[in-house]
Amino acid sequence: MPPRIVMHVDMDAFYASVELRRRPELRGTAVIVGGSPRGVVLSATYEARARGVRSGMSSTEARRLAPQATFLAPDFDSYTAVSKAIVAVFRSVASVVESASIDEAFLDLTGAVRMFGSPSQIGEYVRAVVADEQQITCSVGIGPTKFVAKVASRAAKPDGLIEVTPERVSAFLHPLPVEAMWGVGKATAQKLHRLGIYTIGDLAITPRNTLRPTFGPHAGGMLSELAWGRDRRRVTPQVPEHSVGSQETFRHDSDDPDTVRRELLRMADRTARRMRKQQMVGRTITISVRFADFTELTRSATLPAPTDVTVEIYEQALELYERLGVERARIRRVGVRVEQLVDRHRVYRQPQLTDPERGWREADLAIDAAVGKFGPAAVQRAVLTRRL
Repeated sequence: MPPRIVMHVDMDAFYASVELRRRPELRGTAVIVGGSPRGVVLSATYEARARGVRSGMSSTEARRLAPQATFLAPDFDSYTAVSKAIVAVFRSVASVVESASIDEAFLDLTGAVRMFGSPSQIGEYVRAVVADEQQITCSVGIGPTKFVAKVASRAAKPDGLIEVTPERVSAFLHPLPVEAMWGVGKATAQKLHRLGIYTIGDLAITPRNTLRPTFGPHAGGMLSELAWGRDRRRVTPQVPEHSVGSQETFRHDSDDPDTVRRELLRMADRTARRMRKQQMVGRTITISVRFADFTELTRSATLPAPTDVTVEIYEQALELYERLGVERARIRRVGVRVEQLVDRHRVYRQPQLTDPERGWREADLAIDAAVGKFGPAAVQRAVLTRRL
C-alpha cells in the first residue's frame, strides 16, 4: 500500500481577504473584520496581526493595539459562497475532501498523483486557481499525515507551500517550538515548558512515563506519537450541514424587550435568507440568549412542517423568547438557529384553504431577488432600518 499523501489548505486571513476584494484601496493596511463596536475579532489582515491583533480578541483590545485599523462588519453569505467555490476546486483534484472549517480543508491526494502530477504540483495548481478565481491567497502543507500537513501549512503562511516527505518528517518537526503543534494551546505549552520541553524534538525524546503524571496516559501517549509525526486520523468526507443560524452582539447591553424582539427578527431574517439560498427548509427553531454576565440560555421548539419563511421562523423564535420571562434582564447577544434541515424539493407542504395566492414566501423570494441584484440595502423591513 502506498504511503498516504495528505494536503492541508488554509486560507490566509480568510474573512479579511474576501473583504479586500471589495475594498482594494485597503490592501496593505490594518483591516479587522468583526469586533465593532462590540464582540470579538473574526479575522485580521497581516498588517493588523503585526500589531498584535488576533482572532477571538475583544474589540476593545484590538482598538488599543491598532487604533488606525479599519473595522468592517462581517458578510457571512459572501464568505460561505467563496468557501463553497474553493471546496469545488479541491474536489476537482481529490475524491476525499474534509472541510475542517469555512476556511480550511484536508485533501487525501494518495490516488490523485497518478492523474494530476506530484503533490507539490497539485498544491501549486490549487493555489493558482484559488488566487485566479477568488482573488485571495492560501497556504498549503503536504505530508504523510493530517498532523504533519497541518503543521506544514502553518509554517507556509502566508501564501506559501511546504511539502514534507516521509523521510523528512523528523527533520521538519523537531526544530519547531511545541507551540507549533496542532492542538497544543497556551495551557498545554506551559505544562510542557515546566517539564523542560520547549521544542518538538525535546518532546520526541521525552519518555512517556515523564509525560504521564502531567497529561495522563492517553494525552501523554498522543503527544509523544505526534512529536514523531505519527497520526492515525484519516481524511474523512465532509458531513453535510444540518443547521443554519445567525447571532450578533448588541452595541450595548439592553433590557429593552423591543430591542431584543427587533434583533430576533434580524437574525431570523438572516437565517431564513441563507436557508433559501441553500434550497433548504427546517423544522426545529432554536434561540440563544446571552446575558450581560455572559451566562446563556437556549430554547428550542419544533414546527408542524419544515419552513424557510422569515415570518414563521421569527414568530416561533419570539414565542420561545417570551416564554423565558426575562424581559427586564440585561442582554448582550441573541441568536436564531434552524435545525433538522432537508432539501426543499423533497418536502411537500399541504396548502390551506385560507392561504392567499401569494404569501410571505413569495414576498421573501422577491426580497431575495432585489437584494441579490441591488445589494443588502435594496429592500429592508422597516423595523430593521434602526441598528442596535
